[in-house]
Order: sequence, then C-alpha cells, then structure tokens
Amino acid sequence: MSQRRMRSWLPSLRPTVATAKRRSKADAPEYSMDPRAEDEEQPPQPVEKSVIDAAVYVDGHRQPTQPGPGLPRRPGPGRPGSTMAWIGLYQPSETQLLAAADEFGLHELAVEDAIVAHQRPKLERYGDTLFVVLRAARYLDDVEEVRFGEIHLFTGQDFVLTVRHSQAPDLAIVRRRLEGDPELLSMGPEAVVYAILDAVVDGYAPVIAGLQNDIDEIETQVFNGDPKVSRRIYELSREVIEFQRAARPLLDILDGLVAGFDKYGTSEELQRYLRDVADHATIVAERVDGFRQMLGSILTVNATLVSQAQNEEMKHLTEASYAQSEEVKKISSWAAILFAPTVVGGVYGMNFDAMPELHWKLGYPMAVALMVGVSVVLYTLFKRRGWL
Repeated sequence: MSQRRMRSWLPSLRPTVATAKRRSKADAPEYSMDPRAEDEEQPPQPVEKSVIDAAVYVDGHRQPTQPGPGLPRRPGPGRPGSTMAWIGLYQPSETQLLAAADEFGLHELAVEDAIVAHQRPKLERYGDTLFVVLRAARYLDDVEEVRFGEIHLFTGQDFVLTVRHSQAPDLAIVRRRLEGDPELLSMGPEAVVYAILDAVVDGYAPVIAGLQNDIDEIETQVFNGDPKVSRRIYELSREVIEFQRAARPLLDILDGLVAGFDKYGTSEELQRYLRDVADHATIVAERVDGFRQMLGSILTVNATLVSQAQNEEMKHLTEASYAQSEEVKKISSWAAILFAPTVVGGVYGMNFDAMPELHWKLGYPMAVALMVGVSVVLYTLFKRRGWL
C-alpha cells in the first residue's frame, strides 16, 4: 500500500454536514451528566499514539503493510478470500474518527457517541454496520477499587474499528489470540466481536473475586463493631452498582447478536462461542445482583448492631445515673440527720443570758435527747423510703 493512500487518514478532512449538526462533547448530556467526565478527560493523543495497530487479514492471516502513521483503507472489491481490515484506536481525535466515518461509511450518531464517550453498554445496527459499546472492568488490589474502561466497536462486512477511551483492557492480547487462530479469525468481523466480548467478560472474573473478598472483610468489620465500616459499605455499594450497569446490559447485547444469527449467516461454531460468552455473562450478572442484595442486608445488619450498641450504651448510662442518684440520696439523708443536731447545738451555743433553760439543770440532757430524737426520727423516715 502506498504512503500516499496511508496518509489519507491524517487529520486533513474538510468539515461535513454531519460535523456541523453534531453536538460538541461538552454539550452532550451523556457526558455532562457523568460525574467522572471532568476527572477522566484527557487531551487527544497524537496520530502516531492513537493508532495502536492496523492490519488487513486475508483468510485469517495478517498481510504485510508499510509502516507509517496512517491507516489501511477499506478492502476493495475483488480481494481474494475472506478479507477484513482491523484498526485499533486509542483516544483518537475527533478528526481521526470523522476520517474513519467517511472511509467506512459509519453513521453520524454512532460516530458522535464514539467521540463523546461515557456511553452505556449497548448494541445498535445501522444498515450493515454494527455498533457496540462495552464497559470493561478491572480490580486494583492495592487500593481495593474497581476501575472501568470503555470500548466502542464498529463492524461491517469487511472491517472492524475499535476505539478505546481507557488504557484497559489491552486489545493487543485479543488481536494476538486471534492471529494465533487463523481459522477463527477467518470467520470475519463477528469473530473479532466475539473475542472482545469474551475478553471483557473474562476480565470480570478478577473483579468478582475482589468484590467477594471485600464483602467478606466488611462482614468481619461489621461484627467487630468497626465504626468506619458504614462508609466502606457505601463506597463498595457504589462500585457494585456501577459494575452492575456495566455487566447487566451485556445480556441484551448478546441476545441481540443471537437474534441475528440466522439473518446474518453466523457460522455454527461462532454461535457456540457466543452462547458460551452469554452463559458467563449471565453468571456475572447474577453474582453482581447477589452482591448488591448482600450489601443491602449487611447495611441493615450494621444499622441494627449500631442501634443495639447505642441501646446498650444508653442502658449503661441509665444504670450509672440510677446508681449515682442512689448515692446522692444516701448522702443527702445522712446530711439531713447530721444537720438536725447541729441546729440544736447551734441554738444552745449562742450564750445569751436571757435564753430559756440556760441555767436549768436538765437543759443539757434535754438538748442531747432532742438531738438524738430528731436524728432517730429522720433516720426512720429515710429508711422507710429506701434512701438508706
């Protein structure tokens, strides 16, 4: 292929009607409503870094191409055998995607979705072109967190165009796997769709294991009374919900592919492979649904345990307050008993000459008897009331 033809993919395309009608990325609702949009936005990659790999395959075998920053054109008519072009892009510029749209006849709405990104997983058909959006996931052990990636696939009768908006998953592994199995790759673009779907679903397995481990740790924290567990439950619930949004639509995507088996003449072998992916995707969806229910139950149990702990704390505080009140009663009772003799002694200790019984011989015994009598009466009353 000549260098002149390869350079046709460089950003030199003139504006088209579709370009004028298309909304900007910042105005697109699927982008502006996504809270991750501002954090994940990255500058466009240069051409030589956006084109990860591009090749033409004939009967499942890769054909030699001249090196350069451009991309191979769509295979022309009359090529021998099963011929297919497969181009892999990573965070391409808008101009590159528009060039691809013109070369492969892509629908402007699908191209707009690929430019904006932040799409939900879906499958759409525009004539002979199939547009698929997938959300890959990977589990980061060091931070115990799930990270999501996005892949857009455009497939026609003789081409596959993959657009990645995140570093993961690495589609180079998928390409090497298919190049190592020419018989499978010779089945055409649908084989590439199957291999990417299979890689995405297989990538969910470590995420399932990581989330299961996190849930087990959370259960231990809940029954150990860790006060920080509520926050972790909430954060993990958000990850599970986002994972559910990525995995659950895969079932509809695979159902759509299965429904088109007869219409598009999918080979029986490829049908078996896609049904196997559907089985794995169903298991993933069921596990994720189970995780969400488990986290809801764990949150309820944690709230119950926190409430029980608060009730126990209130019980202990009430018991301590009651015990303190009983001690205050005892102290108050003895203070009153001791206060009565003090009053009597204080009155007869004032040393006035005109006081009654001051020079009476029985005055002292009477004062002592009065002190003792008042103390006994008060002690009896407090004892009957349970203060002593």
